[in-house]
Amino acid sequence: MKKNFFILTSILFFQLIISMAYAFDLDETVDDELRKNYANSKPISALEKNIQADDNGNEDLPELPKIIQQKPNLDKPVQKTSIPKQIITANSVIKYKKNTTFDVISESVISDKLAKGTKVKFITPKAVYKKKYSLPAQTIFWGEIIDSHPPQITCNGGLVSIKLYSMTVGNQTYLIDGFITRANDKIIFLNKIKGDRTYLKTMWQKGNWGRNIFNKMMTLTINLGGETSTLILSPFPFAYGTICLGLNTLTSPISAFFTKGGNVYIPAGENFRIKLENNVYEY
Repeated sequence: MKKNFFILTSILFFQLIISMAYAFDLDETVDDELRKNYANSKPISALEKNIQADDNGNEDLPELPKIIQQKPNLDKPVQKTSIPKQIITANSVIKYKKNTTFDVISESVISDKLAKGTKVKFITPKAVYKKKYSLPAQTIFWGEIIDSHPPQITCNGGLVSIKLYSMTVGNQTYLIDGFITRANDKIIFLNKIKGDRTYLKTMWQKGNWGRNIFNKMMTLTINLGGETSTLILSPFPFAYGTICLGLNTLTSPISAFFTKGGNVYIPAGENFRIKLENNVYEY
């Protein structure tokens, strides 16, 4: 029985080996046919057509696409929002000298609420005739807000600073460097139109409560001291008024520190004085 099983197993093993060899040979035959047919019918791309090998084995490759970098247009003017500057040349002639002043009126409201860069306008209300120059009526001065802020704590008032950059006399416009020396009939220092700094005034107002209490208690003390029956009570109102006055006097400087100062608001039509910081040239 074991002998017959061994023979049967051997026969099946040999048949399996023969079948695998046949299948391998058949697979190689099919691959040869596919290679042959594929080599004859393979499509040639346009890139492969452009690649030609020379005798030395070098390939003639198509040129790569060129990358063209666009240079920035340096000739294009760049817009500037800053105040124009005077261009002084050898042919420039001084038209108005440095430190010359002009009395003008505002045609714009001047306020600490105006944003930086806001344009403001001034004019001469009437013709000006002086020894070194003359100006017709309605000569126009243009300025720009270069700094501003609303009232701040510590009783600091608002602020406006104006830079004058041009004046138009008739049909001629001149570039200037000017600033404000007088606004609304008040002298201006360092070209800064300031709102009222109200610290001392506010501190005094904050102390009104303590002084009022003290005055009332002092009156009550005098009234109580006029009668023998209430004489013993008269020191108590006085002591209470004194305490309130002392506490209020100590706290009023601190509370005044956290309040704001006055606003800057000058309506149109008010008087201003402009002063030239540099010479004005005529070309």
